[in-house]
Amino acid sequence: MEQEKEIIGADTPSPAAAEGASSPPIESFSYDNGLIRAFAIATTIFGIIGMVVGLLLATQLWLPDFNFGIPYTTFSRIRPVHTNAIIFAFVGNAIFMGVYYSLPRLCKASMWSNKLGWFHFWSWQSIILSAAITLPLGYTMGKEYAELEWPIDLAIAVAWTAFGINMLMTVIKRRERHMYVAIWFYLASWITVTFLHIVNSIEIPVHILKSYPVYAGVQDALVQWWYGHNAVAFFLTTPFLGLMYYFMPKASGRPVYSYKLSIVHFWSLIFLYMWAGPHHLLYSSLPEWAQTLGVVFSLMLIAPSWGGMLNGLLTLRGAFDKVREEPVLKFMVVAVTAYGMSTFEGPMMSVKSINALSHFTDWTIAHVHIGGMGWNGFLTFGILYWLIPRLYGTKIWSKKLANAHFWLGTLGIIFYAVPMYWAGLTQGQMWADFNATGQLAYPNFMQTVTEIIPMYAARVHGGAFYLIAALIGVFNLYKTARQGSFLSKENVKAVALRDNYKPKRTDKTFQRWLERNPVPLTVASTVVILVGGAFEIIPLYVVENNVPTIASVRPYTPLELEGRDIYVREGCYTCHSQWVRPFRAETERYSQNHVGGYSKAGEFIYDRPFQWGSKRIGPDLHRVGGKYSDSWHYKHMMDPQFDQAESIMPPYPWLIEDDLNTDYTAKKIDVQQSLGVPYPEGYADVAIQDLEMQAKEIQGRLKADGIEVDSGKEIIALIAYLQRLGTDIKAEKNYTENN
Repeated sequence: MEQEKEIIGADTPSPAAAEGASSPPIESFSYDNGLIRAFAIATTIFGIIGMVVGLLLATQLWLPDFNFGIPYTTFSRIRPVHTNAIIFAFVGNAIFMGVYYSLPRLCKASMWSNKLGWFHFWSWQSIILSAAITLPLGYTMGKEYAELEWPIDLAIAVAWTAFGINMLMTVIKRRERHMYVAIWFYLASWITVTFLHIVNSIEIPVHILKSYPVYAGVQDALVQWWYGHNAVAFFLTTPFLGLMYYFMPKASGRPVYSYKLSIVHFWSLIFLYMWAGPHHLLYSSLPEWAQTLGVVFSLMLIAPSWGGMLNGLLTLRGAFDKVREEPVLKFMVVAVTAYGMSTFEGPMMSVKSINALSHFTDWTIAHVHIGGMGWNGFLTFGILYWLIPRLYGTKIWSKKLANAHFWLGTLGIIFYAVPMYWAGLTQGQMWADFNATGQLAYPNFMQTVTEIIPMYAARVHGGAFYLIAALIGVFNLYKTARQGSFLSKENVKAVALRDNYKPKRTDKTFQRWLERNPVPLTVASTVVILVGGAFEIIPLYVVENNVPTIASVRPYTPLELEGRDIYVREGCYTCHSQWVRPFRAETERYSQNHVGGYSKAGEFIYDRPFQWGSKRIGPDLHRVGGKYSDSWHYKHMMDPQFDQAESIMPPYPWLIEDDLNTDYTAKKIDVQQSLGVPYPEGYADVAIQDLEMQAKEIQGRLKADGIEVDSGKEIIALIAYLQRLGTDIKAEKNYTENN
């Protein structure tokens, strides 16, 4: 226990200092709480906003009229507003709040640069505001958790770099020799997210708010889910584990349970996580070896994840009476338990037989919300309840309200997740069910949607409980602050690093050496996290012909390309997938006359971004081309209920009203050519002519069906794209892949 006691005391007078020189010089400095308060306020404000948008989204799936019939509030446009607000605004600000509080105290040093900290704060809030404006307007990359366009991506890189430099320099100038486990997680999170963001955000601009990723199809999917999975790992998980290792011992007054377990937890977790991304792409066109890697390493993740959970929970050994009395610890216990549940469920869902049932269903929605609402949400509120009284020199205004927040929030998580698990199992089974005659038991996809509407209604009530609980918590925190007096600076004293250290036998171990040297620790963490990414991604680029080509697959026409960009703008991937898995149930449901079959890797070589999706609220669209007439698509976008009264899809009348903007069509062709798309030389000069010709053909077919529409409207381009989907492979019923 000697090491544990040393570690938990890292932000109090150091035991090592007592063993040093007889009269070591004492240095005075201060902790600046102003930045911490700013991030705390931002955390609560954006948390409530993100939850309100989430509740609206849930309501739209139950009561479609809540889409309000305008472009900016449809489910598909504001879903990324919700995910970005929760991940980067609510959770992100909570991370920064916790790090800016704990890091100086663990290092016995003020932050390296207060000005850089404030630059980080205001730049991050500006990024959040930019996202809140651009996403509803339809400016999106169309990739989950990475929707923001290139200027905002650059701003994120600048703000994140400022945060990392400030953090690393603070560690370097510290007065505490030992770097506590929380600092390891902070540094590893920062360096990993840096690589993830840079690699996934390489794109070629068309104009100030439009770009195309350099990756296409299968490569884009792999890079995106290498990013997407590890964004969850290294933004929603590892920094919060660092916060757990700091705030849970502080709140309980107990040292961390096992120092050795924290070492194993840290190194194994950051190594294994980087390999697991392909489990999001099982049964896809991704090479089998990459899928297998994802499954194997996902299952291995259970051990370090549960090691961290147990280390957190066992820290509370002997403090169970305190847990009963203190709302802070109640929040933290449920948070760590939710972390354990979600990190067990995630690997289980990566098992192929389970993934075949769960993928594209609401089971995944339940899974991520256990983590988001339980792990991230409850740990954030637990930290706020511990932190705000200390910043204001007071106590929680009302423990009764804090307990009410806890119990109502817990019920909200249960009432949200259970219906979604139920809905997910229902969907997966109905999609795959065959009757006694060998036909699909539910051939009409709407049958599988109407069956789960009651679960969607129940989910709304669970979300409402959680939101009301959060509002109670914010009110309680506000009243706590009002009854106290803000401590803008905390003046403290400590011995300088050069004077407070006496060598110990344990310093001879490599781990102890790393813990006392921030640059080698950062380098070692970087090497460990890069190994997994390199083994997954590099082979797709250095080995020739990893993606077999199909002779009949051709680039999109200018009109189809414009239609695809409209499809991405409207966020259609949030409800529809474009990925027919190699299951009999899916080829029966989605292939037309058994032509086309499951999706092949070579069909996506010109798709920037890929649009495989991760959730089916509507049917898969990869084989929709030619299934319906142009007039059906027109009527469907005007009024989705015209042939399916139970449809929960909102109408898109603005597509019929708005003119297609072709100002950048030639530039789009140029950018596509620069990325290797084989358009003829000089094709950009005649692209508009081809676009207008194809548009008039569609206009003519619509007119023949009694629909008068201008050929220059957006609906024409969207129809062109939808009618193209999946038809290349139909051109050769016995398709050939050229290896």
